Amino acid sequence: MSQDLYETLGVSRDADGDAIKKAYRRLARQLHPDVNPDPATQERFKDVTRAYEVLSDPEKRRMYDLGGDPFNGGGFGGAGAGAGFSFTDIMDAFFGGAGGAGGATRGPRPRVRRGQDALIRLDVELAEAAFGTTRELKVDTAVLCTVCQGEGAAPGSHPVPCETCGGRGETAHVQRSFLGEIRTMRPCAACRGYGTIIPEPCRECSGDGRVRSRRTLTVKIPPGVDTGTRVQLSGQGEVGPGGGPAGDLYVEIHVADHAVFRRDGADLVCDVTIPMTAAALGTTIDLPTLEADVAGEGSDVETSVPLEIRPGTQSGSQTVLRGRGVPSLRGTGRGDLVVRMVVETPTRLDPRQEELLRELAALRDEEAPDGKVQAPHRTVFDRLRDAFGPR
Repeated sequence: MSQDLYETLGVSRDADGDAIKKAYRRLARQLHPDVNPDPATQERFKDVTRAYEVLSDPEKRRMYDLGGDPFNGGGFGGAGAGAGFSFTDIMDAFFGGAGGAGGATRGPRPRVRRGQDALIRLDVELAEAAFGTTRELKVDTAVLCTVCQGEGAAPGSHPVPCETCGGRGETAHVQRSFLGEIRTMRPCAACRGYGTIIPEPCRECSGDGRVRSRRTLTVKIPPGVDTGTRVQLSGQGEVGPGGGPAGDLYVEIHVADHAVFRRDGADLVCDVTIPMTAAALGTTIDLPTLEADVAGEGSDVETSVPLEIRPGTQSGSQTVLRGRGVPSLRGTGRGDLVVRMVVETPTRLDPRQEELLRELAALRDEEAPDGKVQAPHRTVFDRLRDAFGPR
């Protein structure tokens, strides 16, 4: 060898293995053919790779330091670059990891993994959503196999190391290229990357460590939920493969329509139909509350509130009852109950009723009303156009 290998890597003769590896990584990033295709640079990359192959191997390095030929007259004598170096070293040089981008850890993949989350829909009434409730749910999910306790092996047996990969979960595959022999690691086909094989799988779960089962759960619905709200039950989802920890169960709320009340955020809205005479003279009515839907027999919950109808109430006017709406899901207090008045005009009158209404119309000088035609709402721009437009 005409060139000093320590000089080629730029390290001292007493450099340790880490220093040699760092130097090779630095140079490989600069000189690799994928980064710098210049022929001269490729030749230098081959020299650097050859130097690293010798100095990273304690036996070859000792032979080189004693003046011997660590390649025994072969290896680099052909047209290719350093035969026998690992593709893992090239990947380390670029990604700084153990044979993979981002430094992914090599080795067998675990049989025990976290289970998936589950989602189910729950239909509730408006009162249940507003004031909260407790429900029992029947859920079909994967649960721990009680026969093998999640191990996947039949009782009395256990997983054994894979003979093909020696328990590593991966096997080496060698391929020749212009750089020499490139070695890549692939998941072991015999054990599917687990590193172990189950010689006698559990008959109950077929080696998965879990089985499908129906179970009953109690879920507490907090006050103030609405359609689309999800209640999380931690650890109540599916048990993972190999008896791994369970995922979470999400209960998605769907609120049914109510016969009287409509929900608008934290507010409740309802329509109250009153006769024309009550709207004109005023009155007081008992308005049912949403609490009436959940109040049990003998309960002291207020199931109705007095609603004052003021004299001269117009159809479409609104009355707001503060704090009679839906409790806040995240906070304190409640929304309001908005009551919209609908004045009902009689459609059938007996002779006496018609006579009285005509007398009233005469008293109010409304026997032949012209009606009030209201102009559409005029904006500021309309007034400006009238003021500055052509005359």
